[in-house]
Amino acid sequence: MNSFKSKLTKTFSKVKTAVATYVRTNIMFLTYVAVCLFNSTLLRYFTTESFWNIKPFLADAAVLILIGSLAYFIKPKKRITYYLIWTIIFTAICLINGVYYHNYVSFASFSLLASVGQATKVANAITKIFEIKDLLYLLPFIVFIVVHNHLKRKKYYEFVTGIDVGKKTAAHTGIVGLAILAIFISMLTGTDLSRLKKQWNREYVVMQFGIYIYQFNDLVASLKPQISPLFGLDSAYKDFREYYNENTNKQETNKYTNIYKDKNVLMIHAESIQGWLIDYKINGVEVTPNLNKIAHQGLYFSNFYAQESVGTSSDSEFTSLTSLLPASSGTVFVSYWDRTYPYTTQKLLKQKGYYTFSMHGNNCTMWNRSTMYPSLGYDKFYCYTDAYSIDDTIGIGLSDKSFFKQSVDILKNISAKNQKYYGTAIMLTNHTPWTDIKDHSTFDVTMPYKDPVTGENKIAPYLEGTTMGDYIKSANYADQALGEFMDALDKAGLLENTVIGIYGDHDAKIKKSEYNRLYNYDPVTDSIKDETDPDYKLVDYYYYEINRKVPFILWTKNNRINKEVTEVMGMYDVQPTLGNMLGFYNPYALGHDIFSVDENVVIFPSGNWVTNKMYYNAQKGEGFAIDSNPVSVDYIEKYTAKAEKVVSIADKIIVYDLFKKTNESTLKNK
Repeated sequence: MNSFKSKLTKTFSKVKTAVATYVRTNIMFLTYVAVCLFNSTLLRYFTTESFWNIKPFLADAAVLILIGSLAYFIKPKKRITYYLIWTIIFTAICLINGVYYHNYVSFASFSLLASVGQATKVANAITKIFEIKDLLYLLPFIVFIVVHNHLKRKKYYEFVTGIDVGKKTAAHTGIVGLAILAIFISMLTGTDLSRLKKQWNREYVVMQFGIYIYQFNDLVASLKPQISPLFGLDSAYKDFREYYNENTNKQETNKYTNIYKDKNVLMIHAESIQGWLIDYKINGVEVTPNLNKIAHQGLYFSNFYAQESVGTSSDSEFTSLTSLLPASSGTVFVSYWDRTYPYTTQKLLKQKGYYTFSMHGNNCTMWNRSTMYPSLGYDKFYCYTDAYSIDDTIGIGLSDKSFFKQSVDILKNISAKNQKYYGTAIMLTNHTPWTDIKDHSTFDVTMPYKDPVTGENKIAPYLEGTTMGDYIKSANYADQALGEFMDALDKAGLLENTVIGIYGDHDAKIKKSEYNRLYNYDPVTDSIKDETDPDYKLVDYYYYEINRKVPFILWTKNNRINKEVTEVMGMYDVQPTLGNMLGFYNPYALGHDIFSVDENVVIFPSGNWVTNKMYYNAQKGEGFAIDSNPVSVDYIEKYTAKAEKVVSIADKIIVYDLFKKTNESTLKNK
């Protein structure tokens, strides 16, 4: 017994000595692992809140250890450069994703690099997206530098050089990394691996695989436009055929069939206009009086959602014109412009003798529109200096008022030369960051109140100087421009046989804290009301997501429908709904004519979905009952499975160019 205790004591002593020696001779390696692991854990705490989930912790640790182990093949004095480079990379990954998440509730993608040029147009907005807590991601990096400088002064690197056994240490460290990786892999499920492969459910991937595996996997996925078409075409074609055999998109008739047949159509792409602005008042004054009037006189779809991904405005254009979802990696307008899209609204209407065009007061190359538009079937793109005099700029381009004023002359010319036309007018002024609007809007976003103590009438700042305040002023300006445009069209006789469509391209992507101030401001204290206040309005995750609705309106001067449609509707439902009214049909639409469905579902590129009954978050595996009535597990499973299938099919159609490679582009309308 004493002999056993003696051996155990000696073994423990040896292990203790070995660990102490390892720590003493590998301080920079351990510092590198510790600071990068701290940052990835901090990121999860601030984003997915999966702080105690062991799987992403193990995944991040395995990645860091395995990459760090390669440093032992480098001489000790040069290892610091290797660790420094990787620490910078991993710090940047956490910082960028942290900032991106609390602004867009998603994680960043390498596919955004393809459109990085767009960011230079909104540089002012970038300075607004950082928060104080983002600086915490830099603290571990500072610690790393401090430790390095301390060791350098202590002649640590000279000491390590004298006892270095690099290859042996690399092997031992690599074994530890592989062991941790093996434990992590053993904990994965089939769903985990499937979603890692598909990559569209980014939050889920980060929650299960950690930020570093997510980012490396995203890099591979971002190469999909070049790599994927080389492999897997047969499998993609099989899934494509099976989907449309099981989900036949039949052409149906209803009371709205052909009501707009042979009419001109002018779709107004209303930049960042959200649905809650309709009828919203500040101090009793309507923010969007002209939009309100049009909505109440026309066919107003009040439960309408954009379905954009990283391509934002361009994604909404694509989805509304093709009834497909955006690609899961990259931006269609940038990465997949050379695919075949035979069933776009423009191409289907051109078969009926329509002239098709788009107008925009921004650079022709923004979102690669000048290259993508021929693929969609536009006959002409009127843009920036090619067609407009840049006589009044606000934000990132020509002001909406000047744009609309000059567009009337373009429309007169088009109308004189063509019997029928379909056009898109893309607004611009209401694009973030809205910082220039203070010089062009007098809309008051302060709040008058009576002092409860003195009875004196006072003015509280309320939204003045805030992002929300600037947004509301900008939306009011855009509404004024829209009103002036409608009046000018009427005077020019351009409304007599024309359908005006208006859709918000996406939500304004304003932080929840701004909505909290909008709804819960206390003018007396110039602060936010406490949650215990009976008038407090909770702005949580689900309220924020459901509140991202945008308006969709169809209006005619004569034969007004005057109807509000409350059925949930998405951007991919625009084409089939409008097609039924104009007399064209896309047999491969993923959306539906909203007047021919019993219950509609809007599927987002993230895999989330919403019906009139529920908003479901596929990443979190939980939902919110919109009408307060419980839904069954079968109901959730049905739409979750449908969402995954629709996202996958849309992606395969785009990535593999299936309309061309399966000869679907030669088919006639069914």
